[in-house]
Amino acid sequence: MIKRFHSLYVGQIELENIGLSGTPADARRYTNARFAEVFWTAKDIAQEMDALGYYALWTAEHHFQHEGYECFPNLIQLSLWLATQTKRLKLGCAFNVVPMWHPVRLAEDYAMADIVTDGRVIMGVGRGYHSREVESFGAPVIDQAANRELFEEQIELMLKCFNEESFSHHGKQYDVPPPVEYRGYQLREITCVPRPKHLPVEIWMPIASSKSIDYMASKNFKAMVTLNGEKILDDVVKAYRDACAKHGRPKKLGEDMIWGAGIYLADTPEEAKRRVEPSHDERYKWFAPFGFVRYADAQGRTWGTPGAPARVPNLADGILQKAWFCGPPAHVIDGIKSIEAKYPGLEDFMIHWAEGLPPKEFKEQLRWFAREVMPAFQG
Repeated sequence: MIKRFHSLYVGQIELENIGLSGTPADARRYTNARFAEVFWTAKDIAQEMDALGYYALWTAEHHFQHEGYECFPNLIQLSLWLATQTKRLKLGCAFNVVPMWHPVRLAEDYAMADIVTDGRVIMGVGRGYHSREVESFGAPVIDQAANRELFEEQIELMLKCFNEESFSHHGKQYDVPPPVEYRGYQLREITCVPRPKHLPVEIWMPIASSKSIDYMASKNFKAMVTLNGEKILDDVVKAYRDACAKHGRPKKLGEDMIWGAGIYLADTPEEAKRRVEPSHDERYKWFAPFGFVRYADAQGRTWGTPGAPARVPNLADGILQKAWFCGPPAHVIDGIKSIEAKYPGLEDFMIHWAEGLPPKEFKEQLRWFAREVMPAFQG
């Protein structure tokens, strides 16, 4: 049963001339002052969600995006500040792109955030997908095997920082501590100072592939799936359940997962579609070239694979795939409940902010959703 409601804001500025016939994604370029808007937007949205009873606001780490779509470079730093501007809302990292970090620094930063916010920052980790940013930080992402190998060693080191009073790590990429003298003795172990207050650390990852699912289950990481078509969602929910069982951690279908979908409320489905369609299309102008079309065709083939559609999806596709729910509150409730009914362990639902939607309009949607949709899941 869904109990907690989240929202995802990836850090887009307020975009103009949106939609398929609007400004091409690669042609967008803005001033530094415009990029800075995202911090105040995040504060405004976080305070609104805090007052309305939402559970967590999730944000995304990215770099170099003069296009204006994803402008948060440091999620832990952002979350620390947002925690000072809110009372109870949790702040989720979706996701810290680990290959762009030194894992010890990431562990230290998170530990501090966990302590001073008393556990309100949620740790999330990912491998990255933008070649422009990951490769610019000196880490591989085009070479997926090298990226995975680096990421897994980084996670091993980060978990030692969290969980062990003192430790050493000697791997392919990291030698911690190095074999040096320190104050007259040979250094053999170090201690992460400070370590998180809340242990074990709750860690989330996005589900991107079957290999990632098995790895996540082996580490007992929780899973986030957003804007997936109904067939692909069902496949990954079952695969995650099965992988957790394989690693000795039996879970109900949907347990320890956040399911996210696109939402737009209006008096009729037709009005909702008309109003959100340009924002939907703006999102896919940016994200579709990265492979973020997680829909299946009638034969169960993922879009973009041989024989399946390869085009950019439209809103009608998303609604048919139950990745988007558009219409009056009762219609949206029925849609969410149709997915909830399949997964007895599912407790978390996340609203995806369509990238072209203005902040004022999204806040109106958050208020309407809290007033007329959330109560249907609280009894």
